[in-house]
Amino acid sequence: MAVFRKKGSRKARMNLSSMSDIVFMLLFFFMVTTTFRSASLKVKIHVPGATEVKKIENKSLVSYIYIGRPTNEKMYGTEPRIQLNDTFKEVDDIRDFIASERAQKSEADQAKMTVSLKIDKDVKMGIVTDVKQALRRASALKINYSGRKDDSYLK
Repeated sequence: MAVFRKKGSRKARMNLSSMSDIVFMLLFFFMVTTTFRSASLKVKIHVPGATEVKKIENKSLVSYIYIGRPTNEKMYGTEPRIQLNDTFKEVDDIRDFIASERAQKSEADQAKMTVSLKIDKDVKMGIVTDVKQALRRASALKINYSGRKDDSYLK
């Protein structure tokens, strides 16, 4: 018995040979343009709430200083510590930190550099004042305090 087919019954197939090239191109693009957190936090940070909060425009010009209680209290104790990049430092090391951060930026961007202080809300102001004095001695006068938007004043 013979099988009969219509001459125009073949379905058109889509050529998928270039799809893998496009997928790898997109994957490569996102791998190159994605930025990761530069420092892993070793201190507990619960930033205080604020009524007026602005988002930082150019985060590449911002250097972060973290102040809070260490996450590993058995090793580092319970007193608030200063974290610069990935290591705990003292107040005297802030001048060298600012100098190294400035050296990494272009000459035009050095004047726009901002230091963002991420401070736990339970930290006493004594250590914060010491950090601010060290920043003043290092001529880092653009300081930003990190906070979260707090809408509790509306209630």
